[in-house]
Amino acid sequence: MQKIKHFPVLLKECLSFFKDVNLNTFFDGTVGAAGHAKAILDEHDEIEIYIGNDRDKDALEIANDTLKPYMNKVRLVHSNYSNIDEILGDMNIKKVDGVLLDLGLSSMQLDSESRGFSFRYDSVLDMRMNKSQDLMAKDIVNKYSEKELYKIFKEYGEDRRSKVAAKEIVIQRKKKKINTTFDLLEVLMPVLNKNQRIHPATRLFQALRICVNDELGELKKGLSSAINRLNIDGVIGVISFHSLEDRIVKHTFKDNKNLKVLTKKPIIASRGERNPRARSAKLRFAKRVDNE
Repeated sequence: MQKIKHFPVLLKECLSFFKDVNLNTFFDGTVGAAGHAKAILDEHDEIEIYIGNDRDKDALEIANDTLKPYMNKVRLVHSNYSNIDEILGDMNIKKVDGVLLDLGLSSMQLDSESRGFSFRYDSVLDMRMNKSQDLMAKDIVNKYSEKELYKIFKEYGEDRRSKVAAKEIVIQRKKKKINTTFDLLEVLMPVLNKNQRIHPATRLFQALRICVNDELGELKKGLSSAINRLNIDGVIGVISFHSLEDRIVKHTFKDNKNLKVLTKKPIIASRGERNPRARSAKLRFAKRVDNE
C-alpha cells in the first residue's frame, strides 16, 4: 500500500483534553487514516482496547497499516459510528472512557480522483463514504424533484442560489443525464454567484455529500449514543467542519444533564496547524458526570 502522509486535525488540542483521563477503553468513531489514533495510543499505555471504527473500507486499510504496532489492542470495525451500541454490544463492552469523532470528509477522500467528493477531478458523482450503500449523488441530481433539491441545497449548503441551482439541474438533466462532477459543474456554474471567497459550487457539493451520507442524522443518533456509553469521568471530543454539525454538537453537549462542557467556545486551529482542512475545524469537548 502506498504510504500517505496525513496531519491529524487539532491533534495537540485533542491530546490535551485526554491527557489526564484514564483511557482503558476508547471508541474512535471515525478513525480515518488513524493519525489521532496513533497519537492517543502513543500517549496512553493504559489503553487495553482501542476501537477504530469507520464507514470507509479504504480508510480502514490505511488505519490497519498505521496501527500495526498496536494491533494487540486495536479492533478495527467497518460500520457507522452511530451504530456504537451494536458495535460495543458485539464486543461485550458496556462503557468506554473516551470517544473521539472527527466528522466530515477526510483528506484521503477529498484527494481521491474517483469518488466524486471533489470538483477538482472529473469522476462519477458518487460521494458515498460507505461504498456498499446504494444511494449516490448522481441519483439525487437525476431523480429528486426540484423542490427536494432546493431543500437539500438550502438546508445543508445554506447557499443563496439554492433555488436557481435546483431549477437549472431539473432543466438540464432532461437534455442530458448529470453523471459526473464536471457534468454538474457545467450545469451549475452559469447560474452561481462567482463573486465570493470560496468556489461557488462548494456549498452545493457539500449539501449533496451530507444528503448522500445522512451526516446530520447519523451525528444526532451517534452523539447521543456515545454520551450514554461514557463511563463517569469519561471524555468525548468532536471535531466538526461546518456550522450545521457544530450547532448539533454544541446544543447536545449543553442540554445533556450528564455532561460537563469543557469548551465554552469551540477551539479552532492555530496558524501553525499543518492540515489545510483545519481552517474550518471546530473542536468541542465534554466530560461525563454523575447526575443520574
